[in-house]
Amino acid sequence: MDDKHMQIGEVAARTELSLRTIRHYEETGLVTPSARSQGGFRLYTENDITRLMVIRRMKPLGFTLDQMRDLLDATDRLDAGDKLDADERAALLERVRGYEQTAAEQVDKLRVQLSRAEDFAATLRARLPKSEPASR
Repeated sequence: MDDKHMQIGEVAARTELSLRTIRHYEETGLVTPSARSQGGFRLYTENDITRLMVIRRMKPLGFTLDQMRDLLDATDRLDAGDKLDADERAALLERVRGYEQTAAEQVDKLRVQLSRAEDFAATLRARLPKSEPASR
């Protein structure tokens, strides 16, 4: 194995995803190992890790597997370096822009939820006697 390829265990450690999750994303077509070793082990590159990180960041924002696939397709086509006509490039950029807007909306919703959760925790803390140390 050369320095450019990593086995699934290293990829799992770097992405903080489980082996099972990485295999699931492979089964659903979101990420395909760039190569296989002679022994049949999955081998990944930095580009594969980048894809997995996009997926990992989309998941908690509520994006579906189909939406993840669609965004990855759009960014792959934009990054491919192939000559895209102006209309096709504009359409791809609009797809990416739509995902960015949806992500920003989800972030705003999560901020509200976090603020409410912090308020709730503070309310509970205020009800506890001051002499007892809080356990966290």
